[in-house]
Amino acid sequence: MPTQDAKPARPSDVVARARATLDALEHLVGGVGTAILALVAVLGLALTALACLLGVGLLAVPTALRGLRAVADRERARLSRWGPDVVISPDPVPSGLRAAVTNPASRRELCWALTHAVFGLLIGIIGMTLPLNAVRDGTFPLWWWLLPPEESAGAAMGLWKVHGFSTALAISLLGLGWIALSLSLVPGMARLQAWPGRRLLSADPSTDLALRVAQLTATRAEALDAHAAELRRIERSLHDGTQNRLVAVNVMLGAARRALARDPSTADAMLERAQDAAEQALAELRAVSRSILPPVLADRSLADALTGLAASCPIPCGIDADVPGRCAASVEATAYFVVAEALTNIARHSGAGHVTVTVRRRDDRLDLRITDDGRGGADEGRGSGLAGIRRRAEAHDGTFALTSPEGGPTTLEVSLPCGL
Repeated sequence: MPTQDAKPARPSDVVARARATLDALEHLVGGVGTAILALVAVLGLALTALACLLGVGLLAVPTALRGLRAVADRERARLSRWGPDVVISPDPVPSGLRAAVTNPASRRELCWALTHAVFGLLIGIIGMTLPLNAVRDGTFPLWWWLLPPEESAGAAMGLWKVHGFSTALAISLLGLGWIALSLSLVPGMARLQAWPGRRLLSADPSTDLALRVAQLTATRAEALDAHAAELRRIERSLHDGTQNRLVAVNVMLGAARRALARDPSTADAMLERAQDAAEQALAELRAVSRSILPPVLADRSLADALTGLAASCPIPCGIDADVPGRCAASVEATAYFVVAEALTNIARHSGAGHVTVTVRRRDDRLDLRITDDGRGGADEGRGSGLAGIRRRAEAHDGTFALTSPEGGPTTLEVSLPCGL
């Protein structure tokens, strides 16, 4: 039975993998920093315990545990910036000796510190050496001649001796191997380094539930406000546009009827104007209906609908959509309006020359990324529609992230739950 050949990797997949590797490398470096702090906190606790055996360190135990809490909170902040889940800090360490020692959160933090100080530091150092080795071997032909003969003889981790530029160029090929190892291993190593923190530093289930209830209450209120604002927008569109044109049609039809007996040519001109006004009213009604739920989403797919948006965008826009199957209608509509509002904002305010919209479905999440090469400096507080995009995303229990440094580029990321 013939087998299908493996599909070659697309350039966009390679770029996405490289970006994920750089992101993971950044978090590995941050993990090494918190691992060093955890090692210092563990040594401080060990010295405090030794002082307690001598009878002089009991009063320092709560202070040492608060120091451990400060280190753990730095790790919580690091993990919250990387990943969909926010790691919540528990209640402060009690001031009393007995309450501080018996605090369950402090015991979990101590277990995390012992694990992270050893394995987190080791994994981070190994992960950091992979790209460093790639740089070292990849650039070896540029600086090998600066090495003394006894050092260049054992290059490439002692695999072979360097006799000339051709050998140095062969060593540079090892850099490609290190790059391949980095792309395949570094993201997994970053997740492995973060795993103890996500397991041990999360708050009690009751705290998570209380925060979840508060988040759902806030997003429910925002969803109701967004729904009311949408109804007001539709009402204004119908009242200020379509209704006025229909009134004008009625007036012109009445005038044409009265003029029909006196001057048929005048009546014919009035009827023509009435017909034009009726056609404009119909066009505005279609526009309002499309703003409620675009019919292209029901007739075709989200990718096709976004392609239509890109075609009507005044700035060159590329769509990279890989969405197998269909999501819920409300999720697709939210994704459509997020992209539509973002493209409108970019056309009005960014001065960009190109926009890229990337859509991916990963398990039960629909991820949107909109990037432009404009001037940057986008801010939710300036009334540019970004707050409305956030409300639409959070109303579906989604996430919203905006990165827009001065000078650009601007990247807007929205992640929506869409079910399995």
